[in-house]
Parts: sequence; C-alpha cells; structure tokens
Amino acid sequence: MKTILLAATAVLAQASAPSPVDQARAIVGDAPATSQTLVLTDISQPTGPMRELFNRRDLTGWETWLGYPDPAVTYRDRPGATPIGRSRATTGDVAVKTIDGQPALWVKGQTWGAIVHDADLRDYHLRLEYRWGDQRWAPRADKAPNNGLLYHTHGAPGAVFGTWQPSVEFEMMPGSTGMAVAVGRDVRIRTTAALDPTLISPPIRYRMGGKPVEIVNGTLIWNVENARDAERPAGEWNTLDLYVLGDRAVHVVNGVPVMVVEGLATVAADGTRTPLTHGRIQLQSEGAETWFRRVAVEPIDRLPKVVEKR
Repeated sequence: MKTILLAATAVLAQASAPSPVDQARAIVGDAPATSQTLVLTDISQPTGPMRELFNRRDLTGWETWLGYPDPAVTYRDRPGATPIGRSRATTGDVAVKTIDGQPALWVKGQTWGAIVHDADLRDYHLRLEYRWGDQRWAPRADKAPNNGLLYHTHGAPGAVFGTWQPSVEFEMMPGSTGMAVAVGRDVRIRTTAALDPTLISPPIRYRMGGKPVEIVNGTLIWNVENARDAERPAGEWNTLDLYVLGDRAVHVVNGVPVMVVEGLATVAADGTRTPLTHGRIQLQSEGAETWFRRVAVEPIDRLPKVVEKR
C-alpha cells in the first residue's frame, strides 16, 4: 500500500507541475515571438589583416578531442566510461579532403568531440562555410544533423560531459542554426526572447526588444532558439558569420542576423561573475558528417548593428 501511495503522490505532483510553456511564460510573458525580419547595418570593417585558421592543406593549428566510445552515455551523470580524449589516432575521425573541387575539413561525426583551434581570439569577425554530409550515427542516426561552432572556449578539454570545453555555442542544426547554447555549467549568456509554444523546450525564441533572459546550462533556459531559420537546403553550403566584441556577439546565418547575445560570463562556485571576452573555437563532432571550409578571422573594434526591417 505504501508503494502505491508513493507512486500516486508522484503522479499527482507531476500532473500539477507547471508545463515548460507555463514556466517560460512566467519568465518572458505572454507576448508571442511573432516573425521579425532582422537585417545587418553598419557592417564592421576589419582593423587588421585576415587570418586563415584552416590552411587548406592539413590540420596545422587544430587539435582533436574525442568523448566517450559510446556517445549515448554522454549526458549521463555517471557515464561509466572514460573519454577517448587524445589517446588514439584520429585520422578516421577528422581529415582534410576535397569536396566540390576544394579542400575542406571533414568531420565524420561518429564519435562525439571537437576539433579545437589553438588561437586565443578576441574582438573578431569569424566566417566559415559548412555543409552536411550524408552519414548519420547513433544515437542521432534518425534525428536532424547537429553540430556547432563553439567560441570563447576555455577550461580543460572534456570538462563538459567528457566531450567538450566550456564555451558559447553558435548552434548548427536544421531549423535552429544560430541558436545560442551555454556549453558548461559555469557559462552565462544574456539575450532577449519571447514565448514560442511551438518549440519543445525551452519554448522561447530570440526576439529583438523581447524580455531579458539568461541562458544557464542545466536549467529550463539552457538555450534560446534563433529568430528564424536561414539555413539552406541539405547539400548546399552555408555561410556563418560570427561577430564578437568583448562579452557581446552577433550570430549571422547566410547573411541573416538570427541572434544577439551579451553579458557573456563565467560564474565561479562562490557566485563571482567574470566577463567572458576571449577564447578558442571548437568545431563539434556530434553524430553527423560535416564539412567545413574557408575558416578565417579578422580583427574588429565594433559590432555591426542589427535592426528590424519594417
């Protein structure tokens, strides 16, 4: 009887718990995330020479870190496994190959992890091109391809789920490219958002002029969806532009601004907040074959403006 009562109590508690939509509504209000057409103006001009991060010949400047042999355990509190890290050759995971007549960074995606560039970057405009390959791997074999450009990377390799370093993520996934994600429990990201009940969790989307929110891994708002889908159809190349100045950034997909973030920071165990203003970049491996090319950065001293076109 006691077991039955405990089970019934748990069911009732779950039934009475507010839904993700109700929880999000309490944070951002009822104003819906109606469509906005955002455009870039006053584009930042480089203040110095462009630097190619991919030399189009080999992986000079890049280092690979791999997570668990079975990616399905990645998000478990106790994965029961040890990350691969740098303990084996990775030529079958990452390589320079030719596609569409040009050299590109090839990421197989079967084992999760990242290739990390050694440059500590600040105040820059980064541009790269990517396209999805054909291969998908468990546990995401039947899901949309997923990857990410991670910036302001800091901390120890594998500190996040044994697989990535703490960072801010410029998400790459059909429908969500440009989404902002906090990678690591110490990372904080501020932006503005509005309610979008069509999303699963969290049901909020970036909106210029929306309610201020803070993205914190492990909470309801662990990401904020992009303003709109600007990715091209599968098989085509996409261009990502990332503008970063100190603790602020603008995510641009195929020329369309889809996310503005600020207040990038790390928070220590005692609550001390430190602005996050520089770091390395990671290109993820997360279950989908992906090609990257033309990866380059140039210094800037201001961000472009993002305005709503009416």
